[in-house]
Amino acid sequence: MQVYQYSKCSTCRKALAWLRSNDVEFESIDIVTSTPNVATLRRVLERSGLPIKKLFNTSGEAYRQGGYSQRLETMTEGEALTELAANGKLVKRPLLIGEDVALVGFDAATYASKLGK
Repeated sequence: MQVYQYSKCSTCRKALAWLRSNDVEFESIDIVTSTPNVATLRRVLERSGLPIKKLFNTSGEAYRQGGYSQRLETMTEGEALTELAANGKLVKRPLLIGEDVALVGFDAATYASKLGK
């Protein structure tokens, strides 16, 4: 299992603490220096069942400065995935990817139910 996270993100720190306290093995990856590629982000979309907008960090500066609230309406899925893969700060975090699961953001109840804890 891989967890894309940002060390300065309090939600990411909570997610990592939850994973450790529940004995879930994972590889921690810095989302800014090792941004997930388009293929990985496409897998997240497929496994999570979420709409593309849910992969964007809508409260982040990069989202606001890039005008994505308007731009997303006319972007194709491929274009949106390319934008996300180009800037880790655009991606909602943490991003947990397992063999048959993908979780975006952190909610302890969701983690528990999806990870069987």
